[in-house]
Amino acid sequence: MSNTSDMRVALVTGGSGGIGRAVVRRLLADGFAVAVHYSGNRAAAEQVVAESEGRAIAVGGDVADEGAMLAVFDEVERAFGGIDVVINTAGIMILGPVAEYSLADFDRVMRTNVRGTFVVAQLAARRVREGGAIVMFSTTVTRTHLPNYGAYVASKGAVEALTLTLARELRGRDITVNAVAPGPTVTPLFLEGKSEELLQKLAKAAPLERLGEPEDIAETVAHLAGPARWINGQTIFANGGLA
Repeated sequence: MSNTSDMRVALVTGGSGGIGRAVVRRLLADGFAVAVHYSGNRAAAEQVVAESEGRAIAVGGDVADEGAMLAVFDEVERAFGGIDVVINTAGIMILGPVAEYSLADFDRVMRTNVRGTFVVAQLAARRVREGGAIVMFSTTVTRTHLPNYGAYVASKGAVEALTLTLARELRGRDITVNAVAPGPTVTPLFLEGKSEELLQKLAKAAPLERLGEPEDIAETVAHLAGPARWINGQTIFANGGLA
């Protein structure tokens, strides 16, 4: 591993794929040392690490398991000497109408998206160094309110509420806390099961008339993780003007 003692250090949960991977790559390009967190796909995380020229490590664990995530934070601090930025992209989405929705699926969504976010936010609040940043993830669907997204939107509404509350609790420590709410973004998970006709319709919905790319979201995250020191307690909608 190259000398990372003078670099800012970021932990990216869900960093092994989709938007998380784009965030990791952007932060590496910006000069960060990065811990790439994965839940199940270690190989994907290690592939990203292999691109890092010795400035990244892979760390695994269930975000909703406080013991596992405590071990992750400890591992990052041992490797890099501290943590400046925590970006929590990890989440799951199970769709279905409220009237027919499985409560077992509801519990799964809430466990990862609400409890998992809270566990990571709690550890970040304790461990992030002065001058750092915490970035959570919501969704533009909290504004578009599409059918079948009830459980997912409920979980992300909780994330938005937590964001401002934590920002206020960290008063005096010069740590910003914000959330990013992507619109439709081209990832394997998003594309799965969608027809070309539906994708074109979604692309035309935003005034910019295209779908978002993971790099679009990563740019917003990088701004909040770095120079955006006067943005705090906010949910930033990165969606091309969709809502």
